Amino acid sequence: MKTLKFSNGDTMHAIGLGTWKATGGDVKQAVKDALHAGYRHIDTAAAYGNEEIIGEALEEVFAEGEIFREDVFITSKLWNDSHAEGQVIPALQESLKKLKLDYLDLYLIHWPVAFRNGVDTPKKPDDYLTPEEAPIIETWSQMEKVKNDGLARHIGVSNFSEKKLKHLVSKATIKPEMNQIELHPLLQQNALLDYCKSENIHVTAYSPLGSGDRSKAMKAENEPNMMDIDALKEIAKDRSAIVPQVLIAWHNHRGCAAIPKSTTKDHIIANFKAADVSLTDSDMKKIAKLDRHFRYITGKFFEEPSKGYKNIYDE
Repeated sequence: MKTLKFSNGDTMHAIGLGTWKATGGDVKQAVKDALHAGYRHIDTAAAYGNEEIIGEALEEVFAEGEIFREDVFITSKLWNDSHAEGQVIPALQESLKKLKLDYLDLYLIHWPVAFRNGVDTPKKPDDYLTPEEAPIIETWSQMEKVKNDGLARHIGVSNFSEKKLKHLVSKATIKPEMNQIELHPLLQQNALLDYCKSENIHVTAYSPLGSGDRSKAMKAENEPNMMDIDALKEIAKDRSAIVPQVLIAWHNHRGCAAIPKSTTKDHIIANFKAADVSLTDSDMKKIAKLDRHFRYITGKFFEEPSKGYKNIYDE
């Protein structure tokens, strides 16, 4: 298994279990199946509403005595309603309580957007805080305290463009250690990836398989299905693999982590085995030609120009 290494020597498996949209008994069993299959990287977020049930799964697996807390890299994320002064640490403490943990391995700012405290999904402009009311550097300063206090071993961001990252890096005392972004062959984001590498910021790909199970409201008409792309099917056949494994292996070959989500045991195991799939230079060149800057997660649902959120990704 390839790993991403942090400056203090900590390592994170390059293949983790994503848990967005997974709830209840399904996610509990998925976390258990993943850990027993060899996963040591679990990704969740306050907004997913599943931290409590994941905490139960972790507690039960750790109680078996074969896998220990220090073996597993666990990530969660700060929701948009807890960006203002004095809100980050209480939000993290709530996540830790639900997850039944003393610390996180990685804590991320979920989106570069701020809501009023208690707002889960904004329904009107007044539900937002402007960037002036909740400056991202003030949120980040609280994240730095989280790391300094040992509540999270590493801190980072999610859904940050190169422009937003540069702004944050220029003001931060501790640089972000991770940027978690949508990434796959149809959205390769080479410039952002190059910038992150130049600043020693690791990258984790979410929706690496195309997020086909997200809600109908979030889907575009006739959007592409990566499982049906001929070039990927041909590479999979040549490598005695399946398309999801090729997609995951592609991220690992680029030096990125990927967090495919599944609650099906066979798929969870198959995704993990992508670590054994080796792509050739020719394979990588074929995949490079698939880039069309297509986003499955557009970010439009958080755009509110009247509050300073005109274009989430600065495109």
